[in-house]
Amino acid sequence: MAVQIITSPAGDRLVVMPESDYDALVEAAEDAHDLRAVDRFKAALAAGEEELVPAAAVQRMLEGEHPIRVWRELRGLRAAEVAKQCGVSAAYLSEIETGKKEGSLSVIKKIAEALGVKVDDLI
Repeated sequence: MAVQIITSPAGDRLVVMPESDYDALVEAAEDAHDLRAVDRFKAALAAGEEELVPAAAVQRMLEGEHPIRVWRELRGLRAAEVAKQCGVSAAYLSEIETGKKEGSLSVIKKIAEALGVKVDDLI
């Protein structure tokens, strides 16, 4: 790496280098940042704070299926079970899952707890 150090009129020391070397340094820094993020995720996964989500479940949500239904089915739970645990009717839960009703924040929080996910995962 060919570098040149110059001093600005204000006295700052500046490094001048070929753009390709600069680009390589930026890419290396971004790669290091990404690797740290992967390491943090692996640690959270090992601690049970994160989970891997099957691609099919993600695809269903991307295609517009309600996340509550996707997570419920991923957990192998029936709507009646989740509704009972949350203190709502199965019909109300169904209306939320089909988009007919939004559901109050308090109900969404209860559903998130029942499914073992964060509220953000459901909205």
